[in-house]
Amino acid sequence: MATLLVKNIHTLVTMDANRREITQGALYIRDHLIEQVGTTEELPQTADEILDLHNQYIVLPGLVNTHHHFYQTLTRVIPAAQNCTLFNWLKTLYPIWANLTADAVYVSTKMALAELILSGCTTASDHLYIYPNNCRLDDQIQAAQEMGVRFHPCRGSMSVGTSLGGLPPDSVVEKEADILKDSQRLIEQYHDRDRYSMLRLVLAPCSPFSVSTDLMKESAILARSYSKVRLHSHLAENQSDITYSLENFGMTPEDYAESVGWLGEDVWHAHCVQLSETALQKFAQTGTGVAHCPCSNMRLASGIAPIRRMLDLGVPVSIGVDGSASNDSGNLLQEVRMAFLLARVRECEVGAMTAREALEMATLGGAKVLGRDDIGSLLKGMAADFIAINLDRPQLAGALHDPVAALVFCQVDRVDYSFIHGKKIVDQGQLTTVELETLVEKTNHLAQKMVDAII
Repeated sequence: MATLLVKNIHTLVTMDANRREITQGALYIRDHLIEQVGTTEELPQTADEILDLHNQYIVLPGLVNTHHHFYQTLTRVIPAAQNCTLFNWLKTLYPIWANLTADAVYVSTKMALAELILSGCTTASDHLYIYPNNCRLDDQIQAAQEMGVRFHPCRGSMSVGTSLGGLPPDSVVEKEADILKDSQRLIEQYHDRDRYSMLRLVLAPCSPFSVSTDLMKESAILARSYSKVRLHSHLAENQSDITYSLENFGMTPEDYAESVGWLGEDVWHAHCVQLSETALQKFAQTGTGVAHCPCSNMRLASGIAPIRRMLDLGVPVSIGVDGSASNDSGNLLQEVRMAFLLARVRECEVGAMTAREALEMATLGGAKVLGRDDIGSLLKGMAADFIAINLDRPQLAGALHDPVAALVFCQVDRVDYSFIHGKKIVDQGQLTTVELETLVEKTNHLAQKMVDAII
């Protein structure tokens, strides 16, 4: 098996139990696993491949993105949706998304992943819940495999259209029997429960306002009949979410989630902006996770999630960029920075969030929410997923008093190296698995085609 030595690291952020940060650090990797971590002087001096970082780079675990809608990369900044709150935003975009094709799913997946990977992401989860025109999750899985990312695709779904009191138009919903049948097919065809897995399936009915109670219950039963298949949905994103739940189910979102079996260590919910104190206590007691999406929450004026309180209670919290039509970016490094700043704004307290806590949410927090014990930190026996950022850049000039905190305080837009499963996916700032210029051109073409189809 091939070996890789990464040496002369200015600062190696391990995220181990002691949160060690090693100066003049080094990593020794065999195939796809980390074999040794320490100083350059302590580690072997030879390997099949040597990456000498010349004391100019900081290295940390790859970031984990736990909530996204890749296909929305095709509908960024749609004029009619620029100033809408969540429900009206959805109603404006559903007719455009109804024109989604298999090729659009494939290309948008690659485009979204390109943006994520360049901004430090090595493990990503995506929530694909709309399947018009014979689109399949398989299209997304193929694209992700070609990009080389560690992937947790969510088989999302919508089954309650407007005729049944739901939010989406009937043209974009599916029959529940078909949803469950396809969910089982995907799990049995693709799901890999083994340690260091590159692909694990998630079942993800879209939201309480787009699926039935029966589908929520049946999806939970199906997921739990397999090992390490997790559950994901949207919950308590804004005040309209709360109102819908009270009017239609006679209970709060958290009580509804509990009633359908959607609290537990194998569940994480996106947003959770409007959860009550009682709900936060329930999440903490059950180990239910949260994907914090600060930019989307601001963009749609949903509010600021109580992240400090969640962390204090022990709720597993991770970071998600959310869909590129509600962010409208997919830069995970910038999302970490925004999570850090917003926590301080919400609490009106500078101690509400530290830079290192924000990085923990994006690494260890993401790993926990996805049920992974093999990513999120750099130590012996962990997957070789790590990123390197050159400290010699304008954004970090004058900030090297604390280079780890500088990654969050300052506006760093991309990584210089990314290794996923021991493979070099970003080399000196360039993706190795896709030709970016061509991909951008294809994305723009398909985006225009989707919009033109409704004119």
